[in-house]
Amino acid sequence: MADYQAPLRDMRFVLNEVFDAPALWASMPRLAENVDPETADAILEEAGKISAGVLAPISREGDEQGCQWKDGEVTSPEGFKEAYQTIVEGGWNGLGGSPEFGGMGMPKTLVAQFEEMMQGANMAFGLAPMLTAGAALALNAHGSQELKEKYLPNLYSGVWSGSMDLTEPHAGTDLGIIRTKAEPNGDDSYSVTGTKIFITWGEHDMAENIIHFVLAKLPDAPKGPKGISLFLVPKFLVNEDGSLGERNSFSCGSIEKKMGIKGSATCVMNFDGAKGWLVGEPNKGLAAMFTMMNY
Repeated sequence: MADYQAPLRDMRFVLNEVFDAPALWASMPRLAENVDPETADAILEEAGKISAGVLAPISREGDEQGCQWKDGEVTSPEGFKEAYQTIVEGGWNGLGGSPEFGGMGMPKTLVAQFEEMMQGANMAFGLAPMLTAGAALALNAHGSQELKEKYLPNLYSGVWSGSMDLTEPHAGTDLGIIRTKAEPNGDDSYSVTGTKIFITWGEHDMAENIIHFVLAKLPDAPKGPKGISLFLVPKFLVNEDGSLGERNSFSCGSIEKKMGIKGSATCVMNFDGAKGWLVGEPNKGLAAMFTMMNY
């Protein structure tokens, strides 16, 4: 079992003595109404307990067992589902999220310290909440009001998780040559077709739904990076009342066999006319995706 103790004394010193973060927070009305020194200290204390007591103990076992793929479904290592539920119950996915949609509105300086603990205790696991927070940030920055109202509350709660779908088998880091296409369906949705690789936590059994943020090209898109658009593609379609509907038309074709971080599934995702929605403006998807990538 891995032994991890969060460096809380160092973290408090950085926050309070080096940056005088409480004074900065108090000077910003949006933050002042959400956080004070006592709240921040309580968050750090509880985050340290979860990292040491919940995440660290399953880190080694997660790497030894790894994720398992069978018939398009991915099973996470023993203990990961329960740990994820702990994160959900504590509202940790929405720590820095917009209060308008159910987030806590905490400052990034505090969120980053929580994420440092999570990654230090169990990086394979920590990638899932981190990607979800990044997806929520991109959606809040670039999505329509309708998409934000429909998806952000469950991303912030962690009941749904997020995934980032960038590259393809032939493309590597050259995203300008991706082949995934998005054809208009005649309403506000698109039909997304293509294959994505190296998709971290693209499929798993920890969340009720997985919201993929997929780079694709519209039929009349310019060549190269300036022709990339961003689409929100859920694993399960979401009904008007917010309940989950039918399974969308994509699947996990396999997972990578890796040298490390085996507790995190790195997936090949096959989109076969999956239903998706445009996030941001047409052909401005790479810039929008950088919001998530730079989280």
